[in-house]
Amino acid sequence: MINYMKSECYRLLRKKAPYVTALICYLLIIAAAAVLILFGKSDPNFPYATSKFFYSNAISGGLLIVILGFLFNSALTGKDMSLIKQSVSFGISRSIIFWSKLILTLGYFLLFCVAGIILMMVLGENLLTSGNQSVSNFLIVCVNMAPLVLSGFFLTHTLKMLKVGEGYIIIMLIFIFVLSGNLLRVFRDISGLKELYHYAPSTLLNENLMSFVNEAPQFGFEYWIVGIIISGIALLIGAKSFGSQNID
Repeated sequence: MINYMKSECYRLLRKKAPYVTALICYLLIIAAAAVLILFGKSDPNFPYATSKFFYSNAISGGLLIVILGFLFNSALTGKDMSLIKQSVSFGISRSIIFWSKLILTLGYFLLFCVAGIILMMVLGENLLTSGNQSVSNFLIVCVNMAPLVLSGFFLTHTLKMLKVGEGYIIIMLIFIFVLSGNLLRVFRDISGLKELYHYAPSTLLNENLMSFVNEAPQFGFEYWIVGIIISGIALLIGAKSFGSQNID
């Protein structure tokens, strides 16, 4: 497994897409901060030149972060999938292939996210008007978001390894992380669906954002429970299905 991971890591390091994606995202973060600073200086009454508003833009972008995870995962599950048949013919098990690609792309994605959070805090606390609890509140909601974002990453990995079309994957991610709560809310009067509504990923993401806006965020076990359930189901199905899938 170590030798296979080394070869996959070598190929991942030579990919331009993850670096370009990360650079664009970091530049957009800097640009967003710069715009708020400029408006704040040009208009003393401009209310949004604050770290709180700056951070809220990231917290409200749960789906966008999941889509970025999709792009990072695609670095080893895109065109490189054509090399799997060759790897299997050399005696590398499908389990090693599945988990190696997941570990490597996940590692790069986590580094990208941590660097982005640090960049936002550096800009927000040094260049924008900052509240007393802005950093701690931001970190709390980031911890709440983490399991849901990771569940989207794991689901993406499973679907990519099973060769599901990218368009279908995006639609599924939108359904889970944007529409699921709204759909369940329509039918929440039906017995059992009211409870599901409160635990829908999109509902949890909205509640997490509102808790930050209201300056009352709290660590929530429900975020981790839902994230772990989605992640566990996705990875179990993915690993088992990939192990028995025909490789063209």
